[in-house]
Amino acid sequence: MAEADNSVRIVRSFGASRVTQVLSLAPGERRLLIDTEVDWHETEKFLKLAFPLDVHAERYASETQFGHFHRPTHTNTSWEAAKFEACNHRFVHLEEPGWGVAVVNDSTYGHDVTRTVRSDSGTTTTVRVSLLRAPRFPDPETDQGVHRFRHALVPGAGIGDAVREGWRINLPERRVEGAREVAPLVSVNRDAVVVTAVKLADDGSGDVVVRFHEAHGDGPRRP
Repeated sequence: MAEADNSVRIVRSFGASRVTQVLSLAPGERRLLIDTEVDWHETEKFLKLAFPLDVHAERYASETQFGHFHRPTHTNTSWEAAKFEACNHRFVHLEEPGWGVAVVNDSTYGHDVTRTVRSDSGTTTTVRVSLLRAPRFPDPETDQGVHRFRHALVPGAGIGDAVREGWRINLPERRVEGAREVAPLVSVNRDAVVVTAVKLADDGSGDVVVRFHEAHGDGPRRP
């Protein structure tokens, strides 16, 4: 993994496996990038990346297709206690009044969220993202070998920041030099509107088909 000057490299070994992590914070950025490389050689184990956060959140948001889904952080019922693993797409977002944090990823979609009360009466909400498994059945070679992951911790994030950073870590900016500036085919003037596809119509008319959605959960608004 490439390392920048503003990064910290951490190496851990356990069992027959080895984990190398590079934590980097670019100038002017508030997101902490976490690049993880795992050489995985375990049996009947489950590897997770944990983020213990000083946040008191009654619920959290996990991205799903064209939106996000809220789940409780507590286990007041047997149904809630049984949800030891849940799914998400690009982000998990937690928020207490006035402050939030997002955990975004580029490749892994399983997670769990737990909440505990500390001895100082504060609350720690822990997000654990699932990385690798090692079952014996049906394939004893499941996930064996070298794997690479990228996550980012985004403090002070609202749901809009989580949406943006989730897309950003999956589709980093690419710049191509050209002879002149090219006008975009489509543009939007609200952060909540996310364009997910742009294509020419199949009928050969030259019309442009645009697929987009409102990502913040605000619902429709009148102009």
